[in-house]
Formats: sequence, structure tokens, C-alpha cells
Amino acid sequence: MASWRHDLHAHPELLYDVERTAGFVAGKLEAFGCDAVVAGIGRTGVVGVIRGRGHGSGRAMGLRADMDALPIQEVRDLSYRSTVPGRMHACGHDGHTAMLLGAAKYLAATRDFDGTAVLIFQPAEEGGGGGAAMVEDGLMERFGIGSVYGMHNIPGLALGRFAIRPGPIMASTDRFTLTIEGRGGHAALPQEAIDAVLVASHVVIALQSIVSRNLDPLESAVVSVCALEAGEAFNVLPQTVTLRGTLRALSAPVRTATKARIVDIVEHVAAGFEAVGSVDFGSSYPVTENNPAEAAFMADVAAGLVGADNVERAVAPMMAAEDFSYMLGRRPGAYLFLGNGDSAALHHPHYDFCDAAAPLGASLWARLIETGLPLAR
Repeated sequence: MASWRHDLHAHPELLYDVERTAGFVAGKLEAFGCDAVVAGIGRTGVVGVIRGRGHGSGRAMGLRADMDALPIQEVRDLSYRSTVPGRMHACGHDGHTAMLLGAAKYLAATRDFDGTAVLIFQPAEEGGGGGAAMVEDGLMERFGIGSVYGMHNIPGLALGRFAIRPGPIMASTDRFTLTIEGRGGHAALPQEAIDAVLVASHVVIALQSIVSRNLDPLESAVVSVCALEAGEAFNVLPQTVTLRGTLRALSAPVRTATKARIVDIVEHVAAGFEAVGSVDFGSSYPVTENNPAEAAFMADVAAGLVGADNVERAVAPMMAAEDFSYMLGRRPGAYLFLGNGDSAALHHPHYDFCDAAAPLGASLWARLIETGLPLAR
């Protein structure tokens, strides 16, 4: 698994453009003797099918790993460092892919289960909605998947530990673009203009009141303005200001209410200054919400692997987002965190997946199949 990961790490690919990675995965699955290997699901996704020695249950369980990298320049001088300038596996998807390949090799050799293991290798998790693309391409129906499971490494969580929770475990995400249209003019004659920069500044401050004053204190959301584009000259008041940011929430009602409040604030604050404000919401992921029964099952299997004391069953949810949410929207399942030890943070140029975590992740995948699809004894 370490060798596979190092190869993938050295050749990172972005979003849906993962042809080399997908080819690597498909080649391994075929060499392992999978009953079927299907490429091109959700554009560049790969699915491997392994049938157990028992065929009575007719059940199929899906296990999912993501394959894409990030547009980040790697800085560590690793023997397997990225060979592509400006790209690196800074989120551990190389490790996720290697772990699921490890489980595939084991399951194809042993087949000690009754039913079908469906191994899902997904492109474009990092903002491209590859999970949605695979679901829309008939993933669940084509392979008869009854339940589906995902896993992500977490820096700061000790090696040998897992963490999970029922219900929301990762937030929804919405990108927004705010436009403030004022009236441009000479900076020395502000009375003849409508200062879009001033209006935008008031909008940014007002948006911070949503979480603190419009939401129930027991609910969670984040509204962050991350970019502001306005003018170029020191003596010109620009006509237009553009702001970009993100909204995160842990429930659909909070997400809906917060989006509506963003629109209200932008439009009405701008109007108060005789400017015009508008909002455009871009690509989004739903809340990643674990089914309680499947979360308990996944936690039990993990406890059987590393001991109950090493499985946190009520971990705090993260405000980051995950497009595995689309798969959980179609089938019951659960998403779990795997300890990556004392590494740099995800999406950091010093990050690297810990190879010592791979046997634990691969073993968990295999035990999920053997426990969830048991042979009659």
C-alpha cells in the first residue's frame, strides 16, 4: 500500500482529470481478480465488484475512496514528492485510494462473505462534486448498493484511533458572490458618488451578525467573506465591488435560513446607501449526515479492530464539507475519521498521509464487508 500511495503521490491529478490515477486503480483491480471493473462512472470514476463465496443474501455494500489532489505546491523534500508543479496530495486521497486497493486485494483473495463488495473510487471531491456525478450516473442502482461507507484521515487524531458520530458529521457548503453596484467618481468628491467600497464594508460587518443574532445559539453555521475586489487607483471610487465567500451549516433548515438572511442583508444594507446589492450562490455540497444504525455498526467494527477505547463515538462535527454527502443522500451509510497522527493539517503544503495508518484503514474496510455480509457458518 505504501508503494502504491507513493506512486500516486508523485503523480497528482486534479478534479475529474484523473486519467492516470483511474488507470492505475483499474489495473490493480483487474490484477486482483475482481469480478468486474467499470471505468467512466461519473466521468472518470472507477468501480470494482467482488462477489463473496456466498450468494444467498443478494446484498451489496459500497466502500468509497476519493482520488483527486489539490492545486498546492509541495514543499517537503520527499523521495516520492509531487512531480507536477503546483499540485500535490495535500488531503490524503492518495492514502485513501491505497487503503481501498489494499482491502480490494484481500477481499478478492479471500471472498469470506455472502454478497457483493462494491469498491468506489471517486474523482473530483475537492470542489468538483464527483460524488454527485457518480450518483447521477446510476452508481447505486447499477451495482445494487444497499448501504455505503466513507473514511477520511484526520491530522491530530492519534494513529490507531477512529472517530465517528451519528447524524451530521460534516457541514454543507455554499459559495457566494456578492456584488455591490454604487456610482463611481473622484475620490476627492465623494458627495457626487455612491461609495461601493464603503457599502461593501458595512455588508461584511453586517453579515457577521447572522450567526450571533439570527440563529439559535445551539445551532452551528459559518459565514466567511474571503475575497474583495474593488478598483485599482488611489483617487477613484469604483463603480462596483465584488465579494466572495462561503457559508457552512450542519442542518438543511439552518442552511436555508442563513442563505435567505445573506440575501436580505446584502440587498437592504446596499439600499440604505442608495446602492444596489445582489447575491449569487454557486456550487454547493449538502450536509454529510450519518445514519445512526450504520454509524453504530461502523463504530462497532472499528472497536473490534482497535478496541473500544480507541473509537470516539460522539466526535464533534467538522465545518468542512464532503461530497460523500451525495451518496449518503441516496443510501444509508456512515462516514468515519481515521487518525493520521501528528502531521501537518489537511490542505497544507507540509501535509503527508501517514503510511502507518493504511493497514488500519484497509482492515476496517475488509471487516466491514465480512461483518456486514457474513457467511452462514
